[in-house]
Amino acid sequence: MFFCKKKKKTEPLSHQLHEIKGKLKKSLRNPCQLKIEHVSEKDQMIVGQIRQTTKMLNSNNVTRTKAYLDFYLRYPEIHWAFLGHLVSRNGGWNMTDLKGDLLSRLMSEKKQEEFFEFLERGNWLIFQDAFPQFLLYEESLRQGRSLFYLLPCLDISRFMEVIWNDFWLRRDSYILAMAQVVNEQSYLEARMIQNPFYKEKVLHTLEFVLQDLLSFNQILFPSGGEKTVLTGMTIHQFGSLHERIVLGRKLYQLLFKRHKEILGWCLSHVHSGSRKDYWPHIFNDVNEGVPGPLQIRRLKNCRLIKGSPKLFSPLLEHVWPNMRHRPAESGDWFDDPDVVVYLKKIDEVIDGEITGDYCETLQNLELAVLAKKAVFI
Repeated sequence: MFFCKKKKKTEPLSHQLHEIKGKLKKSLRNPCQLKIEHVSEKDQMIVGQIRQTTKMLNSNNVTRTKAYLDFYLRYPEIHWAFLGHLVSRNGGWNMTDLKGDLLSRLMSEKKQEEFFEFLERGNWLIFQDAFPQFLLYEESLRQGRSLFYLLPCLDISRFMEVIWNDFWLRRDSYILAMAQVVNEQSYLEARMIQNPFYKEKVLHTLEFVLQDLLSFNQILFPSGGEKTVLTGMTIHQFGSLHERIVLGRKLYQLLFKRHKEILGWCLSHVHSGSRKDYWPHIFNDVNEGVPGPLQIRRLKNCRLIKGSPKLFSPLLEHVWPNMRHRPAESGDWFDDPDVVVYLKKIDEVIDGEITGDYCETLQNLELAVLAKKAVFI
């Protein structure tokens, strides 16, 4: 696995990260992993129950998004669970966009299905890797002892076994969260981003390029009471592992900078997949428009033009059925202890102002739909 080497090698690591790096090196020298048939019957039952619970909660974007938040509320020291909840909310909104007022007019039904499969597969893969770790942590707390030696039996990277054991001793929520950002994005890299099928069908298609040019890949964090405030960030280089990890670190800082307000919003707005969840003045989960091509603009300065119908943003359950997934591809991404540089604490000033950019995105996308005949001749 390649990681960006642009950081100066002379930058010092903390004592804790030096220790972690040493243990990661040791894990590479001793790659033998514990197998399920070599553990006790009691441990096999724990692994089996974790797999069963994970499968049940991983039915669709709505169930997994709720599961992340429910876990975070029980164990707020596991910061990534809250970050995972917010990013998964955004994943659901992206899924329903494919059947909403704008993107559905730029894509054929086949292309919509290919994009949905891409989004759903990634969302599913991350959950089936991350949530068993959470459940094993929960069981460890219940038993009062570390059970992280069972992570290999759940096909979790040896990188995370080292990290969880360190967390069990030090309770460093930041390092655990950053390690999970690194782990989940690295886990996706070979299975999704470098997968020839998704490269051809999604990542290299005109529609994906168009979304990138229009900045329609923003991660939004709603907060506030009666009037929802949006913060967040945009990623353009989705195909870069380094950029996705850096984005994850920035999103984490932004999220916990506004933690109380964002959590309050999440608790009062159940995730449905519809963008109506955060902007009901612009979106509706009932289609108010008329069938056929979009004829006139409806948006100006992030407001509906008087008399215009709201943008259709459906509930996820109404437009996408549960998908049957093939088993996750095997293999451990971890092969470079230098990845610990991503775990360093870096104080960055993250503004997070995104409302203006997001409004511009919607308006540009609407213009693209109106110009569809000219763009796709």
